[in-house]
Amino acid sequence: MEEKCGVVGVSVSPDNESSPDVAHQMYYALYALQHRGQESTGIAVYDGTTIHSIKGMGLVPEVYIKDDLDNLSGNVGIGHVRYSTTGDSRIENCQPFVVNYKNGCIALAHNGNLTNGQELRDELESEGHIFVTESDTEVIVHLLVKKLLTYDTIESLKKVMERLEGSYSLTVMIDSMLIAIRDPFGFKPLCIGEVDGGYVVASESVAIDTLNGKLIRDVEPGEIVVFRNGDIESYRSTEQKKISHCVFEYIYFARPDSIIDGQLVYRVREKIGRELAKEHPVEADIVSPVPDSGITSAVGYADTSSIKYSEGLMKNRYIGRTFILPGQSMRETAVRLKMNTISQNISGKKIILIDDSIVRGTTSKRIINMIRGAGAKEVHARIGSPPIIAPCYMGINMATREELVASDRKISEIEELIDADSLGYLSIEGLIRAIGIDKNKLCLGCLTGVYPLKIHSEECES
Repeated sequence: MEEKCGVVGVSVSPDNESSPDVAHQMYYALYALQHRGQESTGIAVYDGTTIHSIKGMGLVPEVYIKDDLDNLSGNVGIGHVRYSTTGDSRIENCQPFVVNYKNGCIALAHNGNLTNGQELRDELESEGHIFVTESDTEVIVHLLVKKLLTYDTIESLKKVMERLEGSYSLTVMIDSMLIAIRDPFGFKPLCIGEVDGGYVVASESVAIDTLNGKLIRDVEPGEIVVFRNGDIESYRSTEQKKISHCVFEYIYFARPDSIIDGQLVYRVREKIGRELAKEHPVEADIVSPVPDSGITSAVGYADTSSIKYSEGLMKNRYIGRTFILPGQSMRETAVRLKMNTISQNISGKKIILIDDSIVRGTTSKRIINMIRGAGAKEVHARIGSPPIIAPCYMGINMATREELVASDRKISEIEELIDADSLGYLSIEGLIRAIGIDKNKLCLGCLTGVYPLKIHSEECES
């Protein structure tokens, strides 16, 4: 699974000569959000007259050169890191999208996925709008420009929100105005922080921490937050929805040191491990995580079960996104290049292996086979999410329903498929207890097949 995107926006006072440079602030903020997208990145800054941007395919430190950032002067900017769900991996789909229209300049960055994006695109094309990308983010931009030609800024934003279905956390720049918008369901995280000389909005609080800022609060579901002239203004969308925060932000996507909707992700994952230990105890010698996302839950499991925590796997953190599998005959070498066993911690032992989730099951099987090859006596898989039985349509690049190993198999069948001595998934009830948010305020669609909004078709996300 891959998260779609991370967004950031910075607004500093033009009257404060000591205000930090916006472009460099966004560079560091995007670096902190790199885990949310490794495909492409972009920064856009308003210089008082127009919007200038830098975009490129690759990781944050690969795309930006110091001299280029030095030339991006201004007091307001937005940035983006991307992993595609809707739209191919190419430079044209790189965000933020920047548009000049007769009343000014707009830049927009989007984390999420529209379930009615194609329907809106067809409507706009029938009116003469021309699209240059496949991204649903460009649909939002066209719709916003259309509304701005008739209504004032806030009314235009409300009108746009009335038409959008699905998940969207947006950073928008209209000339010198920075705007943060979160969809009425609150699917994707978005928060506000105070930094020296101004404000920052970001997908996760770690971006604010990186800038030595102070987290103020989350953007509320259905809220429009405007930053201009050093002030913050808040507006509500006209239509309220059932709050549905994405559970996989807590299970896997967000960095453990982020605070999302009032919950420290590290604590949630630790509690996931504790709940797993209560629901699926087993006699073993060590508790070992699949790095990195299983580490915190393994700590919680080990503490609750009083079984020793010991790392049996070591991840190669320098393999990069451009790694290409060299051929079927080299599959085992490729797996070991990404992750290797610490044989002396494993040999002759009964292992409790903690992972965040199982999607197709192929990776789990390879890892368990590696551990067995290192001499493990038994391998008991414990999974920090309930079985994933349905696709996500809200901005997670997930397998199709047919590819999901749990969509049509019993747990005993999955256990045999991945070659585990036993398999235990966290229950939905245990997950809700660990997250600490009311069940009615969480999106559990991929775990239950019941979504908080109408899904037009299973083709709405590509």
